[in-house]
Amino acid sequence: MGKSRLVIGSRGSKLALWQANHIKARLTQRHFELEVALEIIRTTGDKITDVALSRVGGKGLFTKEIEEALLDRRVDIAVHSLKDLPTALPDGLIADVITERRHGADALVSRRGLKLDDLPGGARLGTGSLRRKVQIAALRPDLVFLDLRGNVDTRLAKLERGEYDAVVLAQAGLVRLGLEGRITELLDPDQVVPAAGQGALAVEYRQGDDNTSALVSFLTDPKTKTEVAAEREFLHELEGGCQVPIGARGQLQADGTLRLTGMIADLEGRRLVRDTLTAAPADRPGTTLAERLLAAGGREILAEIYGRQEEG
Repeated sequence: MGKSRLVIGSRGSKLALWQANHIKARLTQRHFELEVALEIIRTTGDKITDVALSRVGGKGLFTKEIEEALLDRRVDIAVHSLKDLPTALPDGLIADVITERRHGADALVSRRGLKLDDLPGGARLGTGSLRRKVQIAALRPDLVFLDLRGNVDTRLAKLERGEYDAVVLAQAGLVRLGLEGRITELLDPDQVVPAAGQGALAVEYRQGDDNTSALVSFLTDPKTKTEVAAEREFLHELEGGCQVPIGARGQLQADGTLRLTGMIADLEGRRLVRDTLTAAPADRPGTTLAERLLAAGGREILAEIYGRQEEG
């Protein structure tokens, strides 16, 4: 007989709880006999709210403490925004359950309802993401970019108070919280390439826990899993984290090939390399695209960024 109780480890933000409760609902609908409980875990990323993520350093800012709870058997599964999950997991953990991706773009929310092209020069745009900042700066170098931290409600409140003229957030988070109506404009993913895995959820659990695997495996969406595998392969090849402006977006085509777009930029957005390829998923398009971008100038960009980090 399989488990009759499953504990989900989750961060305590509204968005994290929405995600955890979404998975809980799907599990209880599928397994009527299963009791599912939530345990709230505060992560390092939750504790540091006044510093840009790119300055904090380290990977797993929003996952480390939850993964420790998994390894200590205090929780059975963790539900993550896949974009927050490092490509290298701790020994003994696996995250092979990937939900259907929806709403994978970046979204602009402006106080006056202006789109990106219509914001006046000198407008203050808030984002906590280097990836977003450098790509938008390439389109609108005349804007003033300000750091933005906090949960979705906090960020929108800062916008309403006039601290910013516009902010950029993940489309998925706004939709999940019922705030889709606040979106002024969805940014073109070919111009502002999203984070690897953006819009998908990952379920992480202990390797070898066959009972848990059997309970959660139905949540996997094969199409999304194929797309994000290429995105995360690209990210892994570049050893990217939130201190490095890297984006990747895969789209499985009707003929079974994968269209993959990748981006690397320096910290100021002065040098940005972007490319797209189409290949069979089995041909490791993430590795191929990473090699192409490294050869096109990405290697020098990353060497400079990592060199600065070592000096710091």
